[in-house]
This record gives sequence, structure tokens and C-alpha cells, in this order.
Amino acid sequence: MGSGKTTVGRALARRLKLDFFDTDHVIEARLGYSLRTFFEQEGEPRFRDLEASVIEELTLKNNAILSTGGGACGRLANREHLNTRSHCIYLKATPEELYRRIRHDGTRPLLQVSDPLAKLRDLYTARHLLYSETAHETFETSRPSMSFLINQIHSKLELAGVI
Repeated sequence: MGSGKTTVGRALARRLKLDFFDTDHVIEARLGYSLRTFFEQEGEPRFRDLEASVIEELTLKNNAILSTGGGACGRLANREHLNTRSHCIYLKATPEELYRRIRHDGTRPLLQVSDPLAKLRDLYTARHLLYSETAHETFETSRPSMSFLINQIHSKLELAGVI
């Protein structure tokens, strides 16, 4: 959440002339309303079910860039699909950096709590190892400029023979 997955994914897809899909946006488009509203009405477990079906579907596409929600790696099936059907990239940032980026964003359902920074720390603790195990590459997003980060990712994908 806030690591730059959508921004980086969209820019990389544009550079590579590939389709771009953000699972959260795909789900919102199919629902016809916001994820925040869905979370409030249906809860996180139901959202994770929808997310899993979208990831299963989208990881079957070739020549596309896919950005997943921050909690997608919580499910084993999602991790397996991302790791075996794609070249998965983990955009890593500290909880403090993420908080700095998204502290004023009221659209993040999981951050609608009294202490969002503590929540981000908890999420990082719970998810970091899952992200690391799923990803083929990890990039630190706290410091580099967007263009530098895109160039780094592009170079790694070329070296890996993905593009």
C-alpha cells in the first residue's frame, strides 16, 4: 500500500507497450463502486475472494503488467500464481515512508484506524516475508526517482530475459 505499484506498473507498461491491469481497479470496475464501500459492506474476507479470482484470471494473460493490492500475497494461491505465471517484482518501502506518502489518502480501507502508522508497521511485519518469497526481484522505492526505478526494473527484466 503506497509503494508505487500502480504508478510504476503503469509507467513500465507504457514503456514496454504492454497492457496494464491493477487488480483493485479491475475489481472496482466490476463492482461499480469503491473498494472502501465494499469493505464496509462485505468485509475484507469477501474482498480477498474477489481479488483471488481476478489474480487467477489476470496471471493467465501474456504480455501484460499486473499490479496487485498489498494484501494479495496473503493467500497461497495468489503467491503461487504470481510466482509461477509471471516475473514478480516486490516494490519495498519502509512503513514510515509509506505513511508519509499516503497519510492523507482516505480511500485506503485498511488505514481507517486510529493509528495508521502502527497499522502499516503491522502489515509490513506480516507481509514482508511473503512478498520476498513470492518475488523474483525486489526494488527499494524509498529513495530513487521514478524514472531511475523504472530504468532499474527495465534493465533487470532484460537481464532476466523476460523482455
